[in-house]
Amino acid sequence: MTTPMLAGDRGLTADEVAARVEAGAVNDAKRHTSRPISAILRANFLTPLNAVIAVLAAIAIGFTAMEEGLLEGLKQGLFAGVIIANIAIGTIQELRAKRTLDKLSLLNQSNAKVLRDGEIQEIEPNRIVRDDLVYVEPGDRIMVDGPVVESRNLEIDESLLTGEADPVAKVHGDAVRSGSFAVAGTGLFRAEQIGADSYAAKLVEEASRFTLARSELRDGINRFIKLINWLIVPIALLLIISQLADAGNWRETIVKTVAGIVPMIPEGLVLLTSVAFAVGVIRLGARRCLVQELPAIEGLARTDVLCLDKTGTLTEGGMDIAEIRPVDGADPAVVIDALAALAAADDSPNPTMQAVDEHLREQGHADPAWRVIDVMPFSSARKWSGTRFTDHGTWLLGAPDVLLDPGDAMALDADVLAAQGLRVLALVTAESASTTGGISGVKAQALVVLRQRLRSTAAATLAYFKEQGVAVKIISGDSPAAVGAVAAQLGVEGAAETVDARRLPEDPDELADLLERATIFGRVKPHQKQAFVKALQSRGHTVAMTGDGVNDVLALKDADLGIAMGSGSSAARSVAQVVLLDDEFATLPYVVDEGRRVLGNIGRVSNVFLTKTVYAISLALFIAVGAIWSWIAGNDPLPYPFLPIHQSLINVFTIGLPAFFLALAPTFDRARPGFVKRVLKFAIPAGICCAVPTFVVYLASLAHDGYDSDLPQTTAAITLFCLALAALAIVAKPYVWWKALLVGGCAAAFVTVLAVPPFARFYELQLPGAWNTTAAAIGVASGVSALLFWLVVRPKHLKD
Repeated sequence: MTTPMLAGDRGLTADEVAARVEAGAVNDAKRHTSRPISAILRANFLTPLNAVIAVLAAIAIGFTAMEEGLLEGLKQGLFAGVIIANIAIGTIQELRAKRTLDKLSLLNQSNAKVLRDGEIQEIEPNRIVRDDLVYVEPGDRIMVDGPVVESRNLEIDESLLTGEADPVAKVHGDAVRSGSFAVAGTGLFRAEQIGADSYAAKLVEEASRFTLARSELRDGINRFIKLINWLIVPIALLLIISQLADAGNWRETIVKTVAGIVPMIPEGLVLLTSVAFAVGVIRLGARRCLVQELPAIEGLARTDVLCLDKTGTLTEGGMDIAEIRPVDGADPAVVIDALAALAAADDSPNPTMQAVDEHLREQGHADPAWRVIDVMPFSSARKWSGTRFTDHGTWLLGAPDVLLDPGDAMALDADVLAAQGLRVLALVTAESASTTGGISGVKAQALVVLRQRLRSTAAATLAYFKEQGVAVKIISGDSPAAVGAVAAQLGVEGAAETVDARRLPEDPDELADLLERATIFGRVKPHQKQAFVKALQSRGHTVAMTGDGVNDVLALKDADLGIAMGSGSSAARSVAQVVLLDDEFATLPYVVDEGRRVLGNIGRVSNVFLTKTVYAISLALFIAVGAIWSWIAGNDPLPYPFLPIHQSLINVFTIGLPAFFLALAPTFDRARPGFVKRVLKFAIPAGICCAVPTFVVYLASLAHDGYDSDLPQTTAAITLFCLALAALAIVAKPYVWWKALLVGGCAAAFVTVLAVPPFARFYELQLPGAWNTTAAAIGVASGVSALLFWLVVRPKHLKD
């Protein structure tokens, strides 16, 4: 397109650009939209847990092979196969998620505009070269650093760099820096600091991901891992020392010790969490929803207050002119010419001015070619724009309640129209006006009435959030009456009780009290949106904020979850954690559902994995103490009841296979805080209820069948499997057909292993006799009864 600037400089020529590219003077700093492949492989393969499992597998295989041959050794190392499968699944899903993210990020990428050969060209940011003249208009991010060459009332918001909310006016020679963004006016600046060596590259990365979305899920799992690491080492050492008392059968003792250590490690929990996040990214990507930070998936699931910017969220992009109503005494022809001249003078028209220009062109009204002295661009803080003409004075277009006296007849007409859900602007002349010195000598000329296009899905989406118990706050820079009318059309409760943000209390506590009561807010300035978010957060709310314009950036940045529209400004998209690429507000319920699926299912999976860890640690501790006591008393040493192959069998049918399906299942329960506490309140009693009966049954079977029989370990394996399956059955509720089939199928698979001789021999088990079956049944009944008793007497636990 042809440049609207007045600068004599035509920018770099094609030959000059080519020379700089050849010299490497290119803005080659790259923003990573997803983890590189090397990082994904490293995160899935090279982990401390995988290293521990690999060492234990090598020990089990090696010591068994020394005694019984390589095939028997590989059989005892079968538990490592679960890790291999988890690594493969996790890697594949993360690579699929990366591909989805990269594709969506290309759609979300903001191009730069540069002046070359006398024309404004749109290019990718990494094609900017040194000395390029970069053109910016409202909503554009500053991607490189340099001095302003030309300014038409250019104002830059540097809040992401300095924390100051007020825009900074930029004139010739002033520096602009990356990480800031244009909020008003237009301008050209020279790209001087570019590429990875510049301060600019670091700030682009920082502005694009200013804060990491907090993940209680991720933090909770990390806490589990740290706690388990502290417990495993001393208990494993105690188990090793206690089992070495059986010096005559030291190879089998070492292998059984490995079997005691392996189930203490929640080896698949971290990987399944990554898989759940990755699948969430893929599912949301199919709905053209870009998740710029993976933990943000759970953000909206935890949200209990959703702040909506009316324009662009509840309404569609663009507006239609309903009426141009000149004031009594004004010349309609002059009014039309003034509007056409204002539209022609605006270098970067906002949607309102675009609607005016489109309407006048459709009506055949051409630009009257009024000569321009100065242009005052629209600012969301001022609520007006204007132009000073050589022969026609100063004309302004903006909010009636800002430009007109409240008692003016035209202001009253504007209020009536706004109450009908229409957007109303006042066209006035002024004796003087400036962006810093205010306005004087205002004379009303006309009302410009616009009809906003409500999104067809907005009412249903708002109803969804109401059903889910998420409070909605509608925030807009429009008049309270107009915002209230739109809210009423969408069925929002409290639409009749609107609040004018110009009369908001300054005290943060009073503001928070008002926000708890009210729903609809009009005439809200950008810094007030930010104050709204902070006030709600001060009352313990998890706040999500939607927006599409530069006036939403501060609030998007400070919200627990920022959600930007894909067609919105690049500044808004750069600070948001979630971008709705198709601008569809109705996508938000799917984001909520996906977040709830991740949180709910990882909670279930964590219950299962941590139950296994607790019963493994408890059994190891019981056996170690029992073995030491037997050694002191001079009795036969107490061996660990299981071989690694037994743990492989139990784990695959009570944890590995079921956990994979549960991690990806649909769930719609609202997320609640207290993830760690909730999981531990189930896993600790469930693990103990599995370990104690198994240990008691094992001791009883040793006394009955002797140390040389395989029946004690078979009886213990049956008891532990049934108790672990019972814990899984409790975790899997509420039941649907496939969950019942999953639990029943796992039980049937274990019974098949016991009943089919080749399988039983492979897993070194045998069918139990009547005595052993009765002992196992009593152990299972006592463990399940104890766990159910715990759950019944803890109603709060059930609610969690």
